[in-house]
Amino acid sequence: MITPEFIDDYNEPGLSRLTDEVAHAESVLDHGGLDAVAIIDEIARFPVAAPSWAVGTGGTRFGRFPIGGEPRDTFEKVDDVAALNALTGANRTISLHVPWDNPTDPEGLRAYAEERGLAFDAMNSNTFQDNPSTTENGNISYKFGSLGNVDEGARKAALEHNLAVIDLGQRLGSKALTVWLADGMNHPGQASFRGQLTRVADGLRQIHDQLPEDWLMFTEHKPFEPAFYSSVNNDWGSSVLLAQATGERCKCLVDLGHHLPNTNIEQVVSRVAMTGRLGGFHFNDSKYGDDDLTVGSIKPFQLFLIFLELLEVGGGRMPDLAYMIDESHNLKDPLEDLIQATDAIQHTLALALCVRRDQLTDAQNDNDPARAAEVLHRAFRTDVRPLVAEARLRNRGAIDPFTAYRASGYRAAKVEERGASSVATGL
Repeated sequence: MITPEFIDDYNEPGLSRLTDEVAHAESVLDHGGLDAVAIIDEIARFPVAAPSWAVGTGGTRFGRFPIGGEPRDTFEKVDDVAALNALTGANRTISLHVPWDNPTDPEGLRAYAEERGLAFDAMNSNTFQDNPSTTENGNISYKFGSLGNVDEGARKAALEHNLAVIDLGQRLGSKALTVWLADGMNHPGQASFRGQLTRVADGLRQIHDQLPEDWLMFTEHKPFEPAFYSSVNNDWGSSVLLAQATGERCKCLVDLGHHLPNTNIEQVVSRVAMTGRLGGFHFNDSKYGDDDLTVGSIKPFQLFLIFLELLEVGGGRMPDLAYMIDESHNLKDPLEDLIQATDAIQHTLALALCVRRDQLTDAQNDNDPARAAEVLHRAFRTDVRPLVAEARLRNRGAIDPFTAYRASGYRAAKVEERGASSVATGL
């Protein structure tokens, strides 16, 4: 474990310098009419979940290169997320994916997580590949879809799987279900567009009708993969239609990688929010498709504009939605990537909080695009690193979590404990 004592010892040499840097940042922001303390408070308040699958190395269809010391079960995945949270102070929940994570002792796992300061975020169901429970008789498969399948047996199996995930989530203390569907077509004429959408809507409605009273469910759009000709839930409009057809507690997730290149995602956020169906965010970055790259590594200004829209929804604060990092890497140490992703999220939130909304509104009302651009870029170029570090410090995290992680020797210790050839379940 990465202990609070280790964090305190690591931080101590840098405290004096950080105090000076924060004072300077406060002076600069105060001169610009901004409240640095309020910005620090919001960064410290904002949490983002870590997914269980991201603590193991990912892969592509060409290969996978395990790093060693990967978690061998869900309990060890909790350990890794607890280590991450000890460093960042912001990853306070873990999101499980069933059946990649299917604990036989949910109550024991919940207690284990609570002892480490973690709770369970939204549950994720998996009907984009055959599960052991659906193939026992050898006659049920999701090869041609799940909830949208013409095969009644496949639809029934998908429904039962989602209900089982809800039951597991209740025992873990979760309050939400994410339903990501791979249903679609690879070939023109393979299926009926209308038929698939109708069947999916009916299945989602049946799941929604059996939700616990205090739960939400999320639909998540994606234009392609694994189906390449068409996807049933291919864009934000389809996601909203499905949510509206499903029920009041069905909302829409926006995954930053689930868009075609050059999509105006900040506009998507605005539109979905205006329908009242914005439910959450999966943070990552992409160059071509669902690349699952590190948050903010490719399009940092786009991420900044997305945070502006989120703050608009929340009236100057981050709205109460489901936020999760959704990444998968086969090159980096997974925990190092999650640290960098969390830092990028905190850093970009701080930048967005530096935008003078009154000045931006005035420029917009005056039809002055040049002045509006100045307002945005003045905020985007602000050095907010001391504010982010101070927010982490308030949460008992590390001033610099990346270097603290490497100094901790955590990966080497896990290789010794778990073995150099251990491979995490899931991706």
